[in-house]
Parts: sequence; structure tokens; C-alpha cells
Amino acid sequence: MEALRNPNEANSSPLSPLGFLERAATVFADSPSLVYNNLTYTWSETFRRCLQLASSISGLGIGKGDVVSVLAPNIPATYELHFAAPMAGAVINTINTRLDARTISILLCHSESKLVFVDYQLTRLIEEAVSLLPGGCTYPRLVLITDDGPPSLPTDHFVGTTYEGMVENGDPGFEWVRPESDWDPLTLNYTSGTTSSPKGVVHSHRGTFIVAVDSLLEWDVPKQPVYLWTLPMFHANGWSYVWGMAVVGATNVCLRRFDASTIYTAIHHHNITHMCGAPVVLNMLSNGEPLGRTVHIMTAGAPPPAAVLLRTESLGFDVTHGYGLTETGGLVIACSWKKQWNRLPATERARLKARQGVRTVGMTAVDIVDPESGLSVARDGLTQGEIVLRGGCLMLGYLKDPESTAKCIRNRWFYTGDVGVMYPDGYLEIKDRSKDVIISGGENLSSVEVESVLYLHPAVNEAAVVGRPDEFWGETPCAFVSLKKDGGKPLPTAVEIMEFCKGKLPGYMVPKSVVLKEELPKTSTGKIQKYVLREIAKSMGFVVKSRM
Repeated sequence: MEALRNPNEANSSPLSPLGFLERAATVFADSPSLVYNNLTYTWSETFRRCLQLASSISGLGIGKGDVVSVLAPNIPATYELHFAAPMAGAVINTINTRLDARTISILLCHSESKLVFVDYQLTRLIEEAVSLLPGGCTYPRLVLITDDGPPSLPTDHFVGTTYEGMVENGDPGFEWVRPESDWDPLTLNYTSGTTSSPKGVVHSHRGTFIVAVDSLLEWDVPKQPVYLWTLPMFHANGWSYVWGMAVVGATNVCLRRFDASTIYTAIHHHNITHMCGAPVVLNMLSNGEPLGRTVHIMTAGAPPPAAVLLRTESLGFDVTHGYGLTETGGLVIACSWKKQWNRLPATERARLKARQGVRTVGMTAVDIVDPESGLSVARDGLTQGEIVLRGGCLMLGYLKDPESTAKCIRNRWFYTGDVGVMYPDGYLEIKDRSKDVIISGGENLSSVEVESVLYLHPAVNEAAVVGRPDEFWGETPCAFVSLKKDGGKPLPTAVEIMEFCKGKLPGYMVPKSVVLKEELPKTSTGKIQKYVLREIAKSMGFVVKSRM
């Protein structure tokens, strides 16, 4: 056996999700791959288009390890570039379309991006970003994605052809560049910056292959689903479902922009079977009419309140709750459902589903540890600790930031910065980001628990709780709330919302101040930006009469 421990030339070819498209072009050749407005492509057409585009990208001198960026919404071009750019040997970098020019300029400089594909509605943004690049930074070439916009090139910053021109003029027989190693970089994604400045997360072909397949298994996705793109493809590459949907030959229905009405229209028109979205999307959908059939929705990004889960599922959405980070490339923990739970009352089912769950099959280990000792916390559903992960889909590291990489990867674990508890049945639940825990009078207070009570109020649309400075307690809970616009019904006051929480929470957890806002600040993926709210709470000064 000792002589057979090493790999051989037949069994050691690198894993890569790019091969999913090649296979889909054979298995699902004439089946629809992409649907957008009046446009439909098949899987064989998508494979050919990606080869031609990769050929043209290569013809611009882009090669192995070069960064190719995309600044575009959920349109077919964004999907195709997830295959075409790395098929030319490049590293794909999708940029958040809601960022400002200054931030985009910083990311372009940091990534040394050589080529940027830009949607026609974002040309002013990219030109301003390029103009802000400091001396010494690489000036990327720009390619216009015309989509349904004007075909003319806006300025000299753009190359002399468009996205479709590159597709049309490319070579369909192009030999795409296969990775030399499992560990070759495939993607560069910048974190959303909910708690700090964005970091450049680099993922390998191998890690992305694992998480893409793993996410399909955990969600029990069948062959040829109809998938609605409500999750931004620029957010962790759509949790790696951009590649995963090629595995199962899905029909990818693309939406340039959406609201609740658009989603419901798409669901009925295209017979949508699957979609993903942050809890803010669940909240958006929860005020709709019953579907009359089941639509599977995967949610992650922040703990969804049980009340929102209950309302959404009553309409016909089958919600699967998962957990992942930009650093994991997709879902690595999911609330794997047990059949016996179906016999429980609806409120109890919602409570169980609000937990993040257990490791997916592709992960090696998940634990919750005491941040000081590094030892596992008690499995009692009460003792809090930091969530740590180990598995093949974890990032290679942060680009040009070995210090941050070493800080979160140590002792053979990836330290997430998320605080959670482990239940006796082995399922975990996030209680907070470590920076979002409120320490009031020496007690650790979970903002998520307070938020879950606020969401029980029928008039509450969104809620986020942060610490507000307090002269006596150090800090106390401050709730930021947006209310539902409910046709003429009187809206609750801040005092009434605080009164609502009394009796449902221990006294020290009841918000001592409530701020009513039209809308809470969010990242592009629907995560509420608590660091913004913390600054507002800090500027409000001490709470009056907080000892009471």
C-alpha cells in the first residue's frame, strides 16, 4: 500500500468548475441556459459564446493570473464572464455595482485589474473611478456591455469593440486554458465591508469546484431547475451557483433589477423553482399573495427572524437557511431539515429553521470555540463562542494582506468572527458578529435576539440593534426600525415599540432608545450596515435616564 500513496498522471488532474460548462453543452445541449427579457440561449450556445469570448480576451494580451473585472448587474454577460474570463487563464473579479467611484478606484488599483467589462448604465461610474486612480496603478482597458442600451462607445477609455463584438469575432475552436494546479486562483472577491474596509478574497479552482457541487447537494437541487437570479452575481459569485447551475443544466432567468412585484411576475411567468436571497428578500416577499405552488428559496447572510420565516413559508416558499462568507465562496453550513420536524407546530418549525444548522458534506469540520482558550464550548444552546471552520472550499487568503490572513487562519481553523451557540443536537445558531455584541453592565447582549422580538411587531419592516454609549451601563441597546407603509393605519411611536418589547425580553435587553427611519443602510446584498448605525448611535450621546 505504501507505494500507492502518491497520485498518478491519470488521477491528479486539477478540479475546476469551468468543466461544468463543457459537460452541460453535451448533456443539456438544446435546453435553455439563459433567459433575459426576450433573449434565450441554450447550453451549447453558451459554451460556444464563452469560448469565443475567451479567445478575444486572450487576444487582448490577457493571460494566466491577470485580473479581469466585471461591473454589471445580473445579465447574461455577467454569467458568461464567470466562465469566459478564467477560460482565458484570468482571475475573475466581480465588482459591487452599488459602490461609489472612490471605492471602485481603490479596488481596481489593489487588484491590478487589466480589463474591465462595464454595463452601459455604469459608464460614468467606471470613468470617474479610473480618473481617480493614483499614479503607479495599472490603468485597465474597458469593454462596453451594450445589452439593450446604445451601441456607441462612450469615450476613448474603452477598447474599439463591445462585449458582443468580442463574442462574435472570437474563435469557437479556442483551446481554453485549464488550470495547472488545483490551487490556481480562479476568483477575487472583495468583502462587503459591513464591519471594516473590504478585503480581497482569493479562491482556487479546487475550492470553488467543491463548494459549487456541495451547495447543490445540500439544497437537493434536481436536474434542470428554473433558477431566478435575485442574488447578485457579484456577491461571492452568487454563492458559486453561477457554476453550480451548469452542473444541473438549469434555466438561469436573469433580472437587471427587481422588487417584490418583479419577482412575483417572474415566478409565475417562468415557473421559477429555485432562487436565493438575503433575509431582506424574504421580508420583501412576505407581504405577497400565496403562490399556489412551492418555490424553493435559499437564504443566508444574516439570521432571518422566525416571524419572517413563518410568513414567507405560509405563502408557498420552502426556505432553506444556510451560512457562508465571502471567504468560504458559498454555503458551508445549512439547516439540514429532518422529516420529523414537519409534525411540529409552525412556530416551532420556524424557530428550528432560524438556526444555521450543520456543516455541509464538503466541509471537514465546524465548531464553536471559546476565543480565549480555543476549546469547544458546551453544547447547551446558551454558551457563546466563535464559529470556526475547516474545509477544502476555504479561501487561499487575502490578496496582498498576509497579516489579515494569518489573523483569521490559525491552529488549522478559519476564525469567522461570528458568535454562535451549539445545541445538543449538533446544530448551531449565529447570535451575532463579534463586533455586534453589545456589552451592557458587563453582560453580553445579542443584538439578533432583540431584533427577533422587534420583528414580531406587525408594523416593523426592518430592525437592527446596536450599542449606544451609556454613562452608567457602558452601552445599552439602541434599535433602528423602519415601518411598513400600511394604507392609513396609525404607525407606532418609538415609545410604543419599546413598550412592545417589555415582557418579551429581560429588562436589560429591552431597547432604551428607538430610532425610526424610512430605510436602513444596507450593502448591495441586503446586509444591514451596522457600522453605519453604530456611528449614528455614538453621535446621539448618552441615553437619558437609562438606569431605569
